Amino acid sequence: MCIVRFGVPRQHKLIVPERNAKNNPDAAAKHMTDLRDINFLIIGAAKSATTWLQQSLMGDPEVSMPDPEIHYFSREYRRGDDWYRAQFPTIQGRRLVGEKSNSYLDCPEAAARIRKVLPHARLVAQLRNPIERAYSDYCMLYRRGEVGIDIDRYLDPRKTDGNRFLSGGLYYSHLEQYISRFPVEQLLVLLYEDMKSAPGAQIARVRSHLGLAASTPPLFVKVKVKDKATPMIAPGLKRYLRPFKPLVAPLRQNQYFKALHAHFAREIAYPSLSADLQARLVDYYAADVERLSALLDRDLSNWLLDTPSAVSFNLTANSDNCAEGSVR
Repeated sequence: MCIVRFGVPRQHKLIVPERNAKNNPDAAAKHMTDLRDINFLIIGAAKSATTWLQQSLMGDPEVSMPDPEIHYFSREYRRGDDWYRAQFPTIQGRRLVGEKSNSYLDCPEAAARIRKVLPHARLVAQLRNPIERAYSDYCMLYRRGEVGIDIDRYLDPRKTDGNRFLSGGLYYSHLEQYISRFPVEQLLVLLYEDMKSAPGAQIARVRSHLGLAASTPPLFVKVKVKDKATPMIAPGLKRYLRPFKPLVAPLRQNQYFKALHAHFAREIAYPSLSADLQARLVDYYAADVERLSALLDRDLSNWLLDTPSAVSFNLTANSDNCAEGSVR
């Protein structure tokens, strides 16, 4: 039996090296990270607290990771390896270099591309109840004003299939792409609920998988990285103001802008997930969850029974009661 140990986005400008590389390609290449120095990737899943994983790892001075997500092996592959290498910060004194791009898990081409470019990389996936994940993803786009209030339009499998909300939670199908291409010891699969109940033990598993020494006390972010209850501009108003976003971006740190934002910001009232819609999602994910449960040798039936929570969590637990699982 082969053993696998297992236990939201800002707008950034990515580095574009083409201009410097054209003027002096040798000098540009000299300052880029060598592909062999990229040790690990956090591949997903989206809305599963992978930002918490990233920030917890980045608290260690031996770890270097770029921010924001690069999405090279999913959305930016046409840019080439030199562009990818240039996204990484200077790694002097850093023993481990990695990146997080949640799109790698559910992009059909990503696993093969990663195998070709980074065959040595250690991979980390953190998975969440797929119904909760779909709802959380919908809520994120709702508060951005990118989707409407008709939640069934986006999450009802009878009305849509293959969109980001539904396909993102078909974990077994996505993991198959990696298991078929990488040695099983290079893949670490974690569960979101273990992070909630024992964050110290969760980050310890990641550190062990990456070859980092155990830290005492455990290094992990103790506050929520993204808070669904944070007051924000209403989705309708946000859609109206979207064309002006580039104009006001330089003013975000201005005290008057912050005061104006606070005046209009409110806690968002999200459309609820009805019992009927949840039942349809249970049917949609049941077969994949059953296969994943067998793969990880862990009972995940609660994913199909529990009502999705309010997508909030408290990272203050210190218990270490999570077992490791195996892939048969």
